[in-house]
Amino acid sequence: MQLYNFFNSSTSYRVRIALALKGVPFTYVPVNIRTGEHRNESYRSRLNPSAAVPALIDGDFSLGQSLAIIDWLDERFPEPRLIPLDGEVRARVLELSYLISCDIHPLNNLRVLRYLETELGVTPDQKRAWYNHWIAQGMAGVERLLTKHGKTPWCFGDAPTLADCCLVPQMANALRMGCDLDAYPLSLSVYRHASAHPAFAASQPKLQPDYVAP
Repeated sequence: MQLYNFFNSSTSYRVRIALALKGVPFTYVPVNIRTGEHRNESYRSRLNPSAAVPALIDGDFSLGQSLAIIDWLDERFPEPRLIPLDGEVRARVLELSYLISCDIHPLNNLRVLRYLETELGVTPDQKRAWYNHWIAQGMAGVERLLTKHGKTPWCFGDAPTLADCCLVPQMANALRMGCDLDAYPLSLSVYRHASAHPAFAASQPKLQPDYVAP
């Protein structure tokens, strides 16, 4: 099994965590999205038509999109389960996961930030304000969900789920970008608790083979 990914990509980070939690060995294949390797024709046509990371390859099977990959991993390697089978718990885990992956991440990923700079000509301060605004909007929603339905060491329940796989990379990127997250104490508590878990710790960007110090 091969995972084509980039060390600082939060979507790649999600899948690395899932693989580590399940104890599934894989070959790490770096794709430098800063230099545009994900847009190469060979990558798009052979591995990921959406020209993004990550891409998981298992024999003749290839799959992009981190949430689809983790869902597939749950079917292929069902223990530990990351998307619960219980209807209400499953819905709650997906609610938070989609909030992060659909409402926060797309607005602040690398291609959007570069478009703001190169096509719209925003200043570094304006780009920073954009990033902070959408983090604040999204994380406020995450915090409300955890306040209402969480209140455990993990997002929901006594074991990590897809929600934690999504929350930790998003928090890590927000902290890297200098966002003030003190207004989200439950989210920070989950982030700190998860970061001490071996699977989450081993998956962090600075431990990946393509890591480049800022």
